[in-house]
Amino acid sequence: MEENVAINDQLVLVVGYSTTGKSASLRNIRNQNKWIYMNCESGKRLPFKNTFNSQVITDPYQVHGFFDEMIANSDSVEGGVVDSITFLMDMMETQYVLGSSNTMQGWADYQQFFKVLMQEKVACFRKPVIIMAHVKDELDEKNMEIKTSVPIKGALKNNGVESYFSTVVAAKKVSLKELESYGSKLLKITEEEQELGYKHVFQTRITKKSIGERIRSPMGMFDRSETYIDNDCQLLVDRLNEFYGVKS
Repeated sequence: MEENVAINDQLVLVVGYSTTGKSASLRNIRNQNKWIYMNCESGKRLPFKNTFNSQVITDPYQVHGFFDEMIANSDSVEGGVVDSITFLMDMMETQYVLGSSNTMQGWADYQQFFKVLMQEKVACFRKPVIIMAHVKDELDEKNMEIKTSVPIKGALKNNGVESYFSTVVAAKKVSLKELESYGSKLLKITEEEQELGYKHVFQTRITKKSIGERIRSPMGMFDRSETYIDNDCQLLVDRLNEFYGVKS
């Protein structure tokens, strides 16, 4: 007899290098005062004025605790943000692995912490969760190509962070010339962007130039014209709700 497994269809991973607009993509989230923003990056402020219920994380297990509170108070909480999972797992390594008298047990705790977060806390919340992550390039010597992924250590590295998400988008800065062949109602070019010649976007689908990346989404969620969309997390949440038939 199979166990019932909790699934959160309103879950998205936003990946990207620094300064590609990951944090800025939260600017249009509705009802921000009803969202818990878990700041794992030493209290770094968001680059826009906001009303999020911001919490500075100084111990990784605080994130578990906040998800427990969000689940218990789901009627008054509309969503959660973890910014970023990269810094959160670095914090876990520093505090609970490197400082452990039993390093083997420390790495086991590191792996279990992440699995509990994703498979229990996030999954059972059943409301929008946006997780930010930095990426790193590595040379795949066997295939002689660059692979781009979220860095994580220990046994988790085999499957990768991305394997826990059905929707992974990449925050990027793309030239307007490259965007010319794409066009949808989710991609709007402003006058300022016209002057600058580039736009911060989310890439939702793999292209010939990005085969080594782990961008993914369920079949049919984004069509070709939506390969690049505005870097707006509210658009992502709305599309997830529309695709899965979730009432917002």
